[in-house]
Amino acid sequence: MRLLFEMDKKDYDACTQIFTRDSARSIMIRNGKLAMIHSQKYDYYKFPGGGIKDGESPIEAMIRETQEEAGLIVIPETVKEYGYVHRIQKSDHNPSECFVQDNYYYLCDAVDGLVSQNLDDYEKAESYELEYIDPASAMEKNRRVKESPYNRMMFEREARVVEMLLSEGLI
Repeated sequence: MRLLFEMDKKDYDACTQIFTRDSARSIMIRNGKLAMIHSQKYDYYKFPGGGIKDGESPIEAMIRETQEEAGLIVIPETVKEYGYVHRIQKSDHNPSECFVQDNYYYLCDAVDGLVSQNLDDYEKAESYELEYIDPASAMEKNRRVKESPYNRMMFEREARVVEMLLSEGLI
């Protein structure tokens, strides 16, 4: 899978441990809009997806997470690799720990209709909702997030992926 870009803060010289948590995300485009999860609480957008469990392939994780977060059932035959983003930085929670993450993105489509979301407690607390959003609006919103417990690199990562999709004429 091709590297889309790297996000490296180069702030981890003092790190003595590495924490790795890879993720997989779906990219679904319908009528020029992106299927994205909107956090009502912190007002940001993210591609449906999340962490890859032990023994799970990135595609399996993407399909599972997309159904859990968005209520969308991915059609496996439509899944195509788009690329991945490599992120590395000092942990926000432990100054001796380095956080390393590969975020795998897949172009795909879903069956018509929705099933019930199966959200984690923090996702429920943020009131995750599926929205089909104009790409420019999602980028702008993510670059203006004011308050959240998350590292701003997450919002910029999603905005840059949207930017690439636009520049490559996929949207």
